[in-house]
Amino acid sequence: MKELVEIIAKALVDNPDKVSVNEVNGEQSIIIELKVATDDMGKVIGKQGRIAKAIRTVVKAAATKENKRVVVEII
Repeated sequence: MKELVEIIAKALVDNPDKVSVNEVNGEQSIIIELKVATDDMGKVIGKQGRIAKAIRTVVKAAATKENKRVVVEII
């Protein structure tokens, strides 16, 4: 999951070297923290949060294969 979010985020931003993804594993869920440069924050979130919602949808679809619950947080 971490690699998936990282690939998507690096494709969207102007500064791909400043993208960092942290994965926190819990008992039933996985929390993925995405950090980008402040200039690129709008590109990851998108207008009215559409890109962020799309990223979350793709990650949740990938997580259903592993029977896990995934939460993507953009920091």
